[in-house]
Amino acid sequence: MQITLYGAAEEVTGSCYLLETNSTRLLIDCGMFQGSERLERQNRIPSNILSKKLDAVLLTHGHLDHCGRLPLLIKAGYSGPIFATEGTIDIASLIMNDSARIEEYDTDKENQKRKRNRQRLINPLFRVRDVTQVCRQFEPVNYNQWLQIAPGIQCQFVEAGHIIGSSCIELVIDADGGKKKIVFSGDLGQWNAPIVRDPARLNSADLVFMESTYGDRQHKSLKDTLAEFEDLIITTVNKKGKILIPTFAVGRAQLILYHMAAMFRDKKVPPFPIYLDSPMAIAATSLYTKHLKFMDEEARSLENSGQLRTDLATLKTCETAIESKALNAIDGPCLILAGAGMCNAGRILHHLRHCLGSPETVVIIVGYQAKGCLGRDLIEGASTVKILGETVHVRATVKGLGGFSAHAGQSDLLRWLEPMAAHHPRVVLTHGESHSINELAYQIKHRFDIECEKPKLEDVIIF
Repeated sequence: MQITLYGAAEEVTGSCYLLETNSTRLLIDCGMFQGSERLERQNRIPSNILSKKLDAVLLTHGHLDHCGRLPLLIKAGYSGPIFATEGTIDIASLIMNDSARIEEYDTDKENQKRKRNRQRLINPLFRVRDVTQVCRQFEPVNYNQWLQIAPGIQCQFVEAGHIIGSSCIELVIDADGGKKKIVFSGDLGQWNAPIVRDPARLNSADLVFMESTYGDRQHKSLKDTLAEFEDLIITTVNKKGKILIPTFAVGRAQLILYHMAAMFRDKKVPPFPIYLDSPMAIAATSLYTKHLKFMDEEARSLENSGQLRTDLATLKTCETAIESKALNAIDGPCLILAGAGMCNAGRILHHLRHCLGSPETVVIIVGYQAKGCLGRDLIEGASTVKILGETVHVRATVKGLGGFSAHAGQSDLLRWLEPMAAHHPRVVLTHGESHSINELAYQIKHRFDIECEKPKLEDVIIF
């Protein structure tokens, strides 16, 4: 059998693996490339994926860099099942529909310019109707339940601890000489993180495809991260400044609200206005409530008792663009959560353009920032940035809090691999930049005496 990487090879986005045996062809994830224009130009379906019949698609979770090319796959002719957990189906549907609406809107604006200049019109990558068809092809699966998805291939989805519905996928394949077990980590979360459950650890594997987003570093402990976060909030509130948090709508938005509720409940800071300025984050928060069974015990208890709603009495949601623009006229102290999480699009751009020049503003970066995006420039200390065609001087305080990441740091990645490493599987490192992959590979060699493989885009792993 062979596995070809059509994304997330020496990059963090675009997760996509084509697994081929003598009789079956599967796709594991079909994600969008995000970040620089160079990456985004790769958002297509390689011809080899549909050159022969594709039997099934397995989706690890609902973030765009894992599901975002599914509408393109459908447009290209795929009509088979897409297996995913219930939580992943809901999250992916939400995220893909939002992406499709943005594609349609941006394309319409561009075509208006092209009409005036008598240029050739363009089409969006995909439309809402393509997402609708993707949703028709979803097949829900339960955690920890073996499924026969094709002749000679069984699979199981287990908890990845990343976001609601996220999974690692375990495949057992009948091969020459017996059965072979292949594990795809998807995106792994941290142990003891609020809201979500801990990742499940698998006991054995013959081949492991393992993410390495933060393979080169340890996150600060949650205790230290919260202390820094609380200090930033208290200091900014005391000087009546604005707090901007570029927010990934699924996961980070809910985590920040959870911690703000705790600060208010513990009287660490007087309640002040919080604005959730993201229709998608508002919808995603409702989905978290819908899928309480996938949350950890403490989060379920706070939600079921109504305590979270009481704590967050000052939370206001902004559905419309008019409500979002009105935030420019509001004085601090206030906290604005707005997408996109990498500052590469969305309402956060307007807030940054309006507020970055103010020394009273604090920008808190709480998620991964890909190469080439505005968030990466800010976290690396840029003194001026371009936002919506305008040069903006950065006088605000910008702080990155990696401890809030939904991704496992180096120690948690090694903790996840440890039981399988005892059996010395082949380990293929993906979903990370080259320095992260190299450092994690060094640690795995040092700790487990396993020499990791580091494929490039479209490399083929023969197994």
